[in-house]
Amino acid sequence: MPDEKFHEYLPRSYTRYKNKIGLVDGRGEFIINRRDIALVFPYKDCVLEGGQTKDDQRRQEIFYNTTLAPDDVDCLLEPKVLVNARRFTPNAVEPTVEFRADDNLIVKGNNLIALASLKPRFTSKVKLIYIDPPYNTGSDSFGYNDRFNHSTWLVFMKNRLEIAKELLRRDGSIFIQCDDNEQAYLKVLCDELFGRENFVSTVIWEKKYSPQNDAKYLSDAHDFILIYAKDKKVWRPNLLPRTEEMNARYKNPDGDPRGVWKSDNLSAKRETPSDIYPIETPSGRIVYPPRGASWRVSPKKFKEMVADNRIWFGEDGNNVPSIKRFLSEVKQGSVSKTIWGRDEVGDNQEAKRELLAFDFNEIFSTPKPERLLQRILQLATVEGDLVLDFFMGSATTAAVALKMRRRFIGIEQMNYIDTVSIPRLRRVLEGDPSGISKAVGWTGGGSFVCCELARLNQKFVDEIETTDDPLALKNILDRMLALGYVDYRLKPSELDDLNTLDVNDQKQILMDIIDKNMLYVSRADIDDAEFAIDDADKEFTRNFYG
Repeated sequence: MPDEKFHEYLPRSYTRYKNKIGLVDGRGEFIINRRDIALVFPYKDCVLEGGQTKDDQRRQEIFYNTTLAPDDVDCLLEPKVLVNARRFTPNAVEPTVEFRADDNLIVKGNNLIALASLKPRFTSKVKLIYIDPPYNTGSDSFGYNDRFNHSTWLVFMKNRLEIAKELLRRDGSIFIQCDDNEQAYLKVLCDELFGRENFVSTVIWEKKYSPQNDAKYLSDAHDFILIYAKDKKVWRPNLLPRTEEMNARYKNPDGDPRGVWKSDNLSAKRETPSDIYPIETPSGRIVYPPRGASWRVSPKKFKEMVADNRIWFGEDGNNVPSIKRFLSEVKQGSVSKTIWGRDEVGDNQEAKRELLAFDFNEIFSTPKPERLLQRILQLATVEGDLVLDFFMGSATTAAVALKMRRRFIGIEQMNYIDTVSIPRLRRVLEGDPSGISKAVGWTGGGSFVCCELARLNQKFVDEIETTDDPLALKNILDRMLALGYVDYRLKPSELDDLNTLDVNDQKQILMDIIDKNMLYVSRADIDDAEFAIDDADKEFTRNFYG
């Protein structure tokens, strides 16, 4: 066709991207190639009001989002100053200026910026990343809860996963929890980020027992967990521990000194003429393999196994022969399946009971049970390995890591880090008996260091999020303008009609005009008198970054 007709046709054709398959946004650009940054101020877990029992009865928490173009990003992802560092031990909490190589770490602050601040110290050091991000369950609006615009949610995930990948060891892996809303798109995004060749599996986790009778269509009862290796050529999952039920199948009716065993079929479903031969039982009966089958071993090998007491003919010596498989000779573990039932790893209700045991005022709607995280850590880590969760929430990952003697890093922005996450971990240090404690022999011990990104404009973000008073918002705006911490392109006249808007629209506008490059104090500005970083925080920051 003529050139002009070809170019007119091409954007609508299936051959538009002849060498690439991937996710595109509304502008037709590949998500993977977008350098935009989705900066959000998220509630990782929606919190139930007191007395509510259903997952869909949620407070309408404001959930703000800003997508920054590359030209708008200046010092956003530079390492930040770390302040208010405290060391928690079983019976004490004390200020600290030291961060040791084997310390556990909690960082309070926006997880994208905190991840970037981890890079100087933890690149290629993390063995396992587990995250349970917002599921994008709402409509095409960033207004409330975890309801993201679709393509922006993908950019939000892309920004964080790109940094997370750098933190993983070559033999490390990432487990990402999600549901049906974004699972298929998240899989494509992760194929692009981690390489399709590094995809390991998708696990199905049974998260509920009872059906939701008021469901409009089908009652969802499961989540997905996407598993990717940093380098599948070198990553291998561990075997799961053998269960008592598995071991109970092994007996020792003949008192064999090699220990317990179970019988295994001597015949195989194949017809190999040389392996079809008569066998005489101790009782004198002659037996052959079933029709269409052969014995598993040759006549010579069979005689050797009889001499070694590895063939069982039954207690009366009249049974069809079987092979004795000794427990001491089988794998001391089992390969994980891709379906994890609630009886194996717990469900949401079990997780809620675990949190209720701590008497917290806030109960999360979809917490994860400790047994689920135990399974993941069993598969992907050994004692001493470093585990990262940058949507820390109620700190289940960190609690299980402590109990299983792994090291951990947790990142959380919300204030429940002080009312739920840290109090829970303090109880774990003191020997908390709930969850998996008994199963792993946990009696307490260990420590962790908690610090915060030094807030600058983030102070205004926090104030905006927590007020619905128009006068308070006006005061916040006046202080922002006085300090100059607003987008340089803003014209004050554009705010003349601000007070005529709905309070939520006012809050969104204030969020939009904040200079996002100045949410936190950059490490390079640690000695700037304007930011008033005290000596202890300077010392900890320098010690942390080395």
